[in-house]
Amino acid sequence: MDSKRWSIVAASSLALVVSQGPINVFATGIFIKPISQELGFGRGDIATAIGISSVMTAVASPFFGRLIDRYGVRTPLAVSIILFALATAAMSLLPGSVFGLYAMFALAGLVAIGQTPGSYSKVVSAWFDRQRGFALGIVLAGVGMGTIVLPMICKTLIGSFGWREAYLGLAGLIILLAFLPVLLFIREPTPALAGGLSGVKLPGVSMSEAARDRRFWYMIVSFFLAVVAINGSLVHVVPMLTDRGMSLSDAVAIISSSGLALIVGRLLAGWIIDRVFAPYVAVFFLVCPMVGLLILALQPAAVSPLVGVLLLGLGIGGETDLLSYMVSRYFGLAKFGTIYGWIFTAALAGNAVGSSILGWAFQLTHSYSATLIAYSLLLAVATALTLALGPYRYPPADRHDIAGELELRTAS
Repeated sequence: MDSKRWSIVAASSLALVVSQGPINVFATGIFIKPISQELGFGRGDIATAIGISSVMTAVASPFFGRLIDRYGVRTPLAVSIILFALATAAMSLLPGSVFGLYAMFALAGLVAIGQTPGSYSKVVSAWFDRQRGFALGIVLAGVGMGTIVLPMICKTLIGSFGWREAYLGLAGLIILLAFLPVLLFIREPTPALAGGLSGVKLPGVSMSEAARDRRFWYMIVSFFLAVVAINGSLVHVVPMLTDRGMSLSDAVAIISSSGLALIVGRLLAGWIIDRVFAPYVAVFFLVCPMVGLLILALQPAAVSPLVGVLLLGLGIGGETDLLSYMVSRYFGLAKFGTIYGWIFTAALAGNAVGSSILGWAFQLTHSYSATLIAYSLLLAVATALTLALGPYRYPPADRHDIAGELELRTAS
C-alpha cells in the first residue's frame, strides 16, 4: 500500500513538470522576444495573450473540477493531456495577426485545464491524511522542476531549431512526462478500495455550503492578489533583466533559479503545514515575495536581482501547496475538485491580470518599477485575509491515512 501511494505521488510530480503553468506561462517568457521579432507583436500583445490563456483555464476550472468529482480524475485528465499536447504543437503555426495570437493562446489555455495542480491534488489528498502536506509538497514541486528545466530546454530548442520547432518539442514532452505516467500510475483510492460499500464516502461540504462560508471568499481574494503580484511579475523577469543589460543566458539562468526556490518552497511548506497551522505558514510565503518585488523594483546596488527572483519563486512554492492543503482542511474532500476549481479560477485570473498589467505598464511607460511596488502592497492585503481564516473545519485525524482505512474496511 505505502509504495503504491508514493508511486502516485512521484507520477503526479513528474506530470506537473509539463503542466499549464510551466508551459503556458513561464516557458512563454522565453518565446516573447523571438515571436515579437518575427511576427511584430509588442510585449503587451503577448502578455495579453498569456493572460487570455490563463483566463480560459480559469473559466474551465470549476467545470473540470465538477467533472472529476463526479466521474473520477483519470479519464478526464488523460483526455485533457492529449488535447493540451496537440494545442501546444499547433502553436508552431502561430500567425502574424493579433486575433490569431489571442485565439491560439486561448485554445491552449482551455485544453490545459487538466494539467493544473487540482487534478493531482485531489488524487493525492484522497490517499493521504496525516502526511498530506508533505505529499502535496512533493507533487507540486513538479511545477518548480518545470520552471527550472523548461526555460533552458526552450532556449536550447529555439537556438538550435527555431521557436516554431521548439513548440513541437514541448508537445512531445507533454506526452512523455504527463500522459504516460497518468496512464500507468494515477488511481484514486475510493472506488478501488471501497468497492460496493455504500457507507464509504469522503468527508466534506457541498459547493453551496462552501459558497456561504466567508473563508471561501477570503481564500479567493487572497490567492487572486498573491498570483497577480507573484506570477504576473515572474512572466516578465527575462525581458526585464535583458532590458537592464543582462545577457539572455544569465536572465534565463535566473528565472530557472526561481524554479529551484519553488521546489524548496513547496517541500518546506508541505513539511511544515503537517505540523504548523497553515495560515501562519502562509504569512512567511507572502512576505518573501513582497521583499522580492521591492528588490526588483528599487534595484539596490548591494542586492542582486537573483535574490528578488528567488524570493518570488519561494512565494509561488508555498502558495499552490497551501491552496490545495487549505481547501482540503477547510472544505473537505467530497467536493474538492469543484471548490478548488473555483478558487483556482481566481488564481488563474490573477495570473492573467498580473502579467497583462505589467506588460502594458512597460509598453506605455517603459518601466516596471512602479507596478512592482504596487504589487507588493497587494501581498500585504493577501496576508491579512489569510490570517482571518480561523481554525480548520476538517483537521488532521489521529488515525491512519484515508486510503489505509478504506482498505481495512474493504478487507473486513
